[in-house]
Amino acid sequence: MLPINRKKKIIDELSIKGKVEILELVDLLEVSAMTIRRDLDELEKQKKLIRTHGGAALPQAIIGEQSYEQKLSEAHLQKKEIAQIAVGLVKDGMRILLDSGTTTLEIARLLKSRSNITVVTNDIKIAAELTDSKLEVILLGGKVQNGVGAILGSFAEQMLKNIHVDILFLGAHAVHSNLGITSATFEKASIKKEMINVSEAVYLTVDAQKFGKKAFAKIADVDSVTGIITDSTISKEVEDIYKEKSSFIKGVTK
Repeated sequence: MLPINRKKKIIDELSIKGKVEILELVDLLEVSAMTIRRDLDELEKQKKLIRTHGGAALPQAIIGEQSYEQKLSEAHLQKKEIAQIAVGLVKDGMRILLDSGTTTLEIARLLKSRSNITVVTNDIKIAAELTDSKLEVILLGGKVQNGVGAILGSFAEQMLKNIHVDILFLGAHAVHSNLGITSATFEKASIKKEMINVSEAVYLTVDAQKFGKKAFAKIADVDSVTGIITDSTISKEVEDIYKEKSSFIKGVTK
């Protein structure tokens, strides 16, 4: 079979299945695994697929910004599961940074009964949630993202340059093994980069449905964070890809 016909067959298989394994293509096209890997590499350069561990998948559409209500309703149990793991890392006396988001809001809710912890956040809903707690709460100042409540912009980033925290719990719109951790806007990516700069340890807190996807602006490479905390619904296949890049902690409740 000519290379052009072989590559067309690979794309046809991907269109039907969404993802394919190298061994599966070896059997289908009756060529060596090395030939299949070379075809997949060339198709990835043409942006027709994305290489995965042991195969390939169709590129996903770029994830855009969602409404706060939509974020709040999606994967709620999974976010609570992630929050349970995250709070286990927080010790008395620590200074932690909670990125804006509905997963970090769940972390804040679990920390409410604690004391002797300083929480810095750029989320007005998280700050409001902790108003009646015994925690010391510092809300970054700056431009408020309407409808979401995240604080963004140069004022907030300047405040971050003057602090240092023990742990950052970082949110993201999407996580991709090759394209990294991404956000829907430059503004959000910019403040998240500054948060990473001022944090001793960085834990990415994302539910399983965000893996293998991409958003507009890059925050960091996956292997640059201390660890990834996710929920128990993530597949073994996806878990194996990201375990090679960072410490990986997932929930156990199915």
